[in-house]
Amino acid sequence: MSPLEHQTVRKTMKRLIPFLILCYFVAFLDRVNVGFAALTMNKDLNFTAQIFGLGSGIFFLTYFLLEIPSNLALEKFGARKWIARIMFSWGILSGLMAFIENSTQFYWVRAFLGAAEAGFFPGIIFYLTLWFPSAYRGRIIGWFMIAVPVSSLIGSPLSGYILLMDGLYGLKGWQWLFIIEAIPSVVLAFVTWYYLPDRPSDASFLTLEEREWLQTELEKEAAQRARHSDLDLWGALRNTRVIALGFVYFGIVATLYGLGFFMPTIVKAFGLSNVETGFVSAIPYLIGSIAMVTWGAHSDKTGERQWHAILGCIAAALGLGLAGATQDPVLRMSALSLSAIGTFGSFPVFWTLPTAFLSGTAAAAGIALINSIGNLSGFLAPYMMGYMKDWTGNFDAGLYVLGGCAAIAGLIVYWIGHNPEHKTE
Repeated sequence: MSPLEHQTVRKTMKRLIPFLILCYFVAFLDRVNVGFAALTMNKDLNFTAQIFGLGSGIFFLTYFLLEIPSNLALEKFGARKWIARIMFSWGILSGLMAFIENSTQFYWVRAFLGAAEAGFFPGIIFYLTLWFPSAYRGRIIGWFMIAVPVSSLIGSPLSGYILLMDGLYGLKGWQWLFIIEAIPSVVLAFVTWYYLPDRPSDASFLTLEEREWLQTELEKEAAQRARHSDLDLWGALRNTRVIALGFVYFGIVATLYGLGFFMPTIVKAFGLSNVETGFVSAIPYLIGSIAMVTWGAHSDKTGERQWHAILGCIAAALGLGLAGATQDPVLRMSALSLSAIGTFGSFPVFWTLPTAFLSGTAAAAGIALINSIGNLSGFLAPYMMGYMKDWTGNFDAGLYVLGGCAAIAGLIVYWIGHNPEHKTE
């Protein structure tokens, strides 16, 4: 690595990654805080587990429908403007969750929240391809996506304490939860507008020499991908590799949201208080955050992608299967921690696969399609978990199904890697 390369990448990481982590932290917190709100909201509003699961998951239906248009709009209007728009609208809608009074309002606000947030995550993944050469993307995406487990790591105990504000100024604790955790999104929307540059050519924090090196490297990689793939927008949307990776992501995301929305309820059943539930629920996310960064960095170091993704899926499947097979609190939390290692470890490596052969508009559309297919499981998995809980009286069957989703995801990655027509690298 030349001194110029080291300095350019380091300065770019320092400028962009901490801010993007903060934005995604707030986004994910607003997306899943409904799981903690459920500890008291469900009783106050007479929600069954199935109603709660449907409302939690309906977010992803509108998210799915608007994902591709939103990502194409980001490419057209620029990341700075479009991400600021997304953050402002989802912050307002997340705060409105505090004022729902019945299941119908719950469904509608969650649906509008999904529409507002559509395009944020795949937009950031696409944005990172405009700034970092492929050799750095495993660790870069790992650092960015660390916001997912960290949002639950910090948000779980924080949410537990906010619930103690029950009755303050006539509001329930779960209402305060939605209001307080919505405020940072609105504030960061304005910061994003002024702080985030669209492309390396706009990077005033880099010297002219650094900008030229970065643009040259990225253009060389784009040209190399173009020689091996002539995909345009519609070609990317029909490409079997893209669609197959969408189903891989479906399995990975199912483990994330199917468990994430119900983790506080599972842990609360150990006989803990709301605050204790917050701290114990944070354990798998602490372990998962470490796995996310180290596994992505190890993939970059070795240059291997396929088996890193497969092994992550295997660990997630084993952990969920073991969690469904035991009721012992210590063993169940250990198994859930193993599943977190696999789930979070597979995320950054997975996103190196489509970015290895997609670029330009094809990348914007293909990444959005993969994320859209994957996030359909964000609707189906919570609904399935709630249905299974109401039907069987426990979460065991739901955990087995989630483990099966992770196992199938690993099998599809293996199939892609051993089919010459579908290799991603």
